[in-house]
Amino acid sequence: MEEKPRLLILYASQTGNAEDAAERIGREAERRHCNSAVMSMEEFDVRLLPYEQLVVFIVSTTGQGDPPDSMKEFWKFLLMRSLGHLWLEGTYCAVFGLGDSGYQKFNIVAKKLDKRLFDLGANRIIERGLGDDQHRSGYEAAFDPWLTSLWATFEKKFPDIFGQGAVLLDTNTRAVDLPKFQITYHDHVNAQSIHRPSVNEDSGIQDKLECLRACTMVEAASSARKTISKPKNVLPTQCFARMIENKRLTGEDCERDVRHIEFDLGCSGIQYEAGDVLEVMPSQTAATVDTFIERCRLDPNAYITVEGRKNSKYSPGSDMRPLSSEPVKLRMLVESTMDIASASPRRYFFEIMSHFATAEHEKERLQYFASPEGRDDLYQYNQKERRSVIEVLEDFPSVQLPLEWLLQLVPRLRTRMFSISSSLLAHPNQVHITVAVVSWMTPFKRKRYGLCSSWLAGLDPRKEKILVPTWFHQGELKLPSPSTPLVLVGPGTGCAPFRSFIQQRAVLSAVEPAGPIIFFFGCRNEAKDFLYKDFWLSNTVNCRVLSQERGGGFFVSFSRDQEQKVYVQHKMQEESSRVWNMLKSGASVFVAGSATKMPADVMSALEEIISREGGFSKESASRWLRQLEKVGRYHVEAWS
Repeated sequence: MEEKPRLLILYASQTGNAEDAAERIGREAERRHCNSAVMSMEEFDVRLLPYEQLVVFIVSTTGQGDPPDSMKEFWKFLLMRSLGHLWLEGTYCAVFGLGDSGYQKFNIVAKKLDKRLFDLGANRIIERGLGDDQHRSGYEAAFDPWLTSLWATFEKKFPDIFGQGAVLLDTNTRAVDLPKFQITYHDHVNAQSIHRPSVNEDSGIQDKLECLRACTMVEAASSARKTISKPKNVLPTQCFARMIENKRLTGEDCERDVRHIEFDLGCSGIQYEAGDVLEVMPSQTAATVDTFIERCRLDPNAYITVEGRKNSKYSPGSDMRPLSSEPVKLRMLVESTMDIASASPRRYFFEIMSHFATAEHEKERLQYFASPEGRDDLYQYNQKERRSVIEVLEDFPSVQLPLEWLLQLVPRLRTRMFSISSSLLAHPNQVHITVAVVSWMTPFKRKRYGLCSSWLAGLDPRKEKILVPTWFHQGELKLPSPSTPLVLVGPGTGCAPFRSFIQQRAVLSAVEPAGPIIFFFGCRNEAKDFLYKDFWLSNTVNCRVLSQERGGGFFVSFSRDQEQKVYVQHKMQEESSRVWNMLKSGASVFVAGSATKMPADVMSALEEIISREGGFSKESASRWLRQLEKVGRYHVEAWS
């Protein structure tokens, strides 16, 4: 009997939304008895793409129009000129993008992917869809009708992909799906005897190692992107870094809490470069974990192993390798893999909860939230308010979810990335980061805090020994040769990588000639949030790297210290001739900071400077600037 064509769903996700959307397609495909597979782009061999008949791509756009990390190698291959315009002839594709219209390059990754696929000869199944986080229902406002159209097109043009009796039942009547995880419980005594730390072993390190083993077990079972394992661009190894300083940089009367944090790398031998990035795994409070475990009626001392459910059609778990992982304590699994008090659960969480609700009014409310009619209300209740998993569970007390479902549905505890703000040449065996404590007010006036930043801010290395799991990544900002002039623009915590640049240049300038540096920094108030003030000013005197005697300079804008707001782009305009002279002399431009308006405003200011000082038309100035990007002399690192 001829096998049904396979529907391949490939996703590239940075925060998990694209993965969630892809798995929703996989679940619906499974309900339709469709031969399907859901995979991250980094798991799929892109060279085999022409051998696939039906492919759906779900991709997000990050930063200033960049593809997610998991898509970069895939995209690089697709751009090869040798592929030809018939490379994907016979392959049918559909693209859905997740983006935010508040950014200049809204959904640019999906748009570029869609165009490139069909430049290579692919056929469109349906027109691309573009989800927008700014919509009152989030990306699902566009995703729901797009997905409905996708299934209708499949049923019309490719009916042979569906199995016999393929009917999508209504959410209110159909049976609950099977979870994609299987959990095995182990005898306490035997499990504890597998690894018993000796009296000489550091208990803190042992706890961190067990956290990492729990993460590795879950990632292997889900066959998803291993956020805690070493990606291709990680420098030598993971390191348990010891915090040695945690100092507030902003004034106590400042509404923003920005921290300078230093770690000792000990004898790890870690080497990193100015411009690299530190990845940090946060922890959750013991009280938070206790609350979750008690609410879910779990045994915190149980030892378990986790595997992917066999024969799952919508998850890569169907290709599971047998696990040899040692059992881990259930409490450690919750603490290190589940974001129970920070991230909001997905829509599917509410759908599954409805099957386990025993109170009729709760069941009806959950079914409404999971339905297309309740999508807007769910978005207001859940995402807009950033309700945590614990809060949602407490709102529906009759629901008792099995651990297998909790493990699948609770958002994964993710590592966070920070630009490194130190140079190894200036601080051997240390790494520094600059951390702004993230906080915001919800529509219902509830104060929320970022998990990792608030956790880091609350640590005190003077009171206890603090070990933090960290990984080192090559950054997007590469410091050029010491002789290259630099134009740096970094308002707020965007100054972090440039602190490492200037430290590096300061050390090197003592032994070899160094090019001048102009640095444009911005903050709100000189008295409240002038980050690293003494460091910048000390490098402007005595012919140091930011001194005007050497052709450089330090220019700072205080946006709130006068009636009219002044930003870094305004200071750049004031120093127009100086900037132009630097550009003419071969300077590289680096921009770092908030990904909303700042990068676009800085680029516009540079275009005006080039036009005015160089005597170019606006169109020519724009082309001049684009050429800087093309030859690697214009770099942006931006974050939300």
